[in-house]
Amino acid sequence: MPSRRTGTPFGVNNFLGIYLNDQLAMGVLWRDLARRSQRANRGTEFGDALADVAQGISEDVETFREIMRRVGVPMNPLKVGLAAAAERLGRLKLNGSLTSYSPLSRFVELEFLTMGLLGKKQLWATLRDQAGLADRIPEVDFDALIERAEAQRQILEPFRALAGTEAFRNGRTS
Repeated sequence: MPSRRTGTPFGVNNFLGIYLNDQLAMGVLWRDLARRSQRANRGTEFGDALADVAQGISEDVETFREIMRRVGVPMNPLKVGLAAAAERLGRLKLNGSLTSYSPLSRFVELEFLTMGLLGKKQLWATLRDQAGLADRIPEVDFDALIERAEAQRQILEPFRALAGTEAFRNGRTS
């Protein structure tokens, strides 16, 4: 039964519930972007790196859902749905090519994913430290999750840099 003071089960702070739902929505957005980018780059070194990272992000989203379940925060389907819709709308951005995937598309996707992975490191640290979830859910290894986010970022970083060089130094304008 929800607490009158917090409005959520087990006395979870309303702000934590909002934060967790916002972060879940962003995780879904990054997961969907990583999957789409991996498909667009299939058969290349970019695609191989993206496949590894997309798998890791998918696993992290499931870990995050489990954390929410464990602390009694229900998923807000509206926020998750809006994030999925935002990812789809992002496909409509101008990329310098009307009919195909461009070097700018690749770079922007890798840049956004790299920023998301930095944010994910911060998320895990925030949940561990400021929210105190390491004490409440000791079986979740937040340090390992932080290290995994950094490892994922390190996988993508050289490809992000290469994609930027290809887009900005070698790319053509119409």
